[in-house]
Amino acid sequence: MKHDPALNPSALRQRASAHRAMALSALRADSSLSVRLRRYNEHMAKACALEAQEVA
Repeated sequence: MKHDPALNPSALRQRASAHRAMALSALRADSSLSVRLRRYNEHMAKACALEAQEVA
């Protein structure tokens, strides 16, 4: 995965928000509980990483 160091804080916030929305969507998906939880955790981890980039 490539990381674009030129992303401004607003773009990072938007991407983090999108990953949070995808995480919530993953919980409502028609999949097994383990798959839903894994997808939720993956998206939330990406959102947290993006927020950490914004702060740094």
